[in-house]
Amino acid sequence: MPGVSATDHGDQGDHGAHGDHGDHGDHGDHGHYFSSVPDASSAPASVDLVLPDLHLTLRTDRGVFSGTRVDPGTKLLLLELPPPSEWPEGPVVDVGAGYGPIACAAAVRAPDRRIWAVEVNARAADLCRVNAAAHELDVHTVAPDDVPDSLRPGLIVSNPPIRVGKAALHELLETWMGRLLPGGEAWLVVQRNLGADSLASWMESRSWQVARTRSRQGYRILRVTH
Repeated sequence: MPGVSATDHGDQGDHGAHGDHGDHGDHGDHGHYFSSVPDASSAPASVDLVLPDLHLTLRTDRGVFSGTRVDPGTKLLLLELPPPSEWPEGPVVDVGAGYGPIACAAAVRAPDRRIWAVEVNARAADLCRVNAAAHELDVHTVAPDDVPDSLRPGLIVSNPPIRVGKAALHELLETWMGRLLPGGEAWLVVQRNLGADSLASWMESRSWQVARTRSRQGYRILRVTH
């Protein structure tokens, strides 16, 4: 299971299957937008990702995560992510890319890096491609089943999915942590009262090193290494 959508990421007290993302205002409108084909009818829109170093207008739609605004957890992760000069060597992978705010921001900040966006929701993946092309960014957007076996990231940046269920989430994280190059890092954002600490504890039980780098706005930013 190389990757799944990051289109639904929260839970109620544990990182299980019965929750939502930290952005309570928009979870994709209708249906499971971590499915490959969302149920919701299309209604194209756009949002602005505004950070101190960039401003991107991104196309969105119904049936994708946070289609009416950039998710605040995603924005916080991008604010707290170190500058590219401090990133480990190797490709950068956004696991569960949605319509591409993380992948596109990474491509703006590090145009010399190879950026991958992994997204199971076909509508969201198409939007990610459109957004990258609109800003002339080199982002390689693929479905989980199309991730090359040879892909070994140096950096994973993700707002990880929760609603896929605990077992699927654990398999996802084990798969991608297993792909990390030596010295690689994963930077994750998880809402604090929706399972951040229980997920961090599980990762520590796998003998991974978990640093809680920031707690802010109800979220935890986690830096995970082998």
